[in-house]
Formats: sequence, structure tokens, C-alpha cells
Amino acid sequence: MEFSWVRTIHFGDTDAAGVVYFAHYLRICHDAYEEALAAAGIDLGRFFADTGSIVPISKSEVDYLRPLRTGDQVSVAVSPRRLSDSSFELRFELTRLGPPRKRVATARTEHVCIRSDTRERLALPPALAQWVDGA
Repeated sequence: MEFSWVRTIHFGDTDAAGVVYFAHYLRICHDAYEEALAAAGIDLGRFFADTGSIVPISKSEVDYLRPLRTGDQVSVAVSPRRLSDSSFELRFELTRLGPPRKRVATARTEHVCIRSDTRERLALPPALAQWVDGA
């Protein structure tokens, strides 16, 4: 299930050239991921403590298409897809709301669910699996 979130670009997002610093694109994507989980009813403050699991990013990639600058409004579309019982990917499409409205970047992250104590792989917790599967 796709989720969209809108955010304003702030001074702190940009570098000395006045454009969004490359690593901040991933931070913006991660913020959109957290917003998507919260919108699905997942209590982020309790989720990991209650499940004994963590879900680190195991891979990330970004294609930078156009610059973003302070004051730009960006829409971030988040689309999850299961990869295995214990992993999933998130695809992100970042669009400057304009004018003109233009896609500025695409990103992809892979996440793996592991036990917080032993770091062994675990099946996705039910609430997370339900969100990933779009149920």
C-alpha cells in the first residue's frame, strides 16, 4: 500500500551550495517511513520494545534527478514490498510540488528483522508484516 507525506525543505537540510545534502535524502525517506508506520497505527514508541526485534537497513540506494532547495515542498511516496519472511524493501519517490511539479529523486532501502539480543533473523512482527503486505 502506497503512503504519501509532504515535507518542507529547511536550511539544515542543505549544504553550502544551497541544495539538499545527499545523505539528507535518506533521512527524509526514513522520516516518511516512520510517518507511514504511524499512519498505519503502529506505536513507534513501543513497537520494538514489545516485539524484541529491530529492523535495520541492510541496503540503500538513491538516484538524484534534480536538486531541492530551502522552502521547496516535497512529496514522498513510500511503497513497501516483502522480500522474505524476515525482510522487505521500501521504494520512495520524491516529487517537488512545484511549480513546476517534478520528480527529484528515487530511493530504495532493504530492511531485515532481527532479534535485538542475538541479532538472529526473525519473521516480521504481525503488525509490520500486515503493513508491508498492504493488508
